[in-house]
Amino acid sequence: MLRPHFEMMAGYNGWANEHLYDVAAALPDELYRKEHGAFFGSIHRTLNHILVGDRIWMGRFTGTTGAPTKLDVVLFDDIDELRMARRSEDDRITGYIGGLSESDLAGRFRYRTITNPTDMEQPLAPALTHFFNHQTHHRGQVHCLLTQLAGDAPSLDLIQYQRASGIGLT
Repeated sequence: MLRPHFEMMAGYNGWANEHLYDVAAALPDELYRKEHGAFFGSIHRTLNHILVGDRIWMGRFTGTTGAPTKLDVVLFDDIDELRMARRSEDDRITGYIGGLSESDLAGRFRYRTITNPTDMEQPLAPALTHFFNHQTHHRGQVHCLLTQLAGDAPSLDLIQYQRASGIGLT
């Protein structure tokens, strides 16, 4: 049964994003936007990239159009607007995952890549694993920067979410 696993990951995603944005929003703007050497440079650009990636993958999963076509685009310049869009996307992700059946998860889907455009077909479940892993990977980069700049950042370990929510403990 894969659906409970992906439902947990969708919940964890929203929970981790809220904690991360709490610390990021408290930073002075110049530190939040400063280039720190992360893959996308600043905390601001990295948070935008996570949202970009989510919109690209959700477009692929759902067959909808309008997703960004560049990985480094800044969708929102204002952190409050970015956070509201993040919450909306997290709700969209949770709703999408909640609507999947085990049959859907065992199925395949088609999409076109952005970098070196290629038509792809692959199983849905491993792509969802990549989707959630991608978010975690870049949140880890932001977490490292926040720890350096703010002196402390909350634990975003999945087990912390499981303990706080009770999901995955039974």
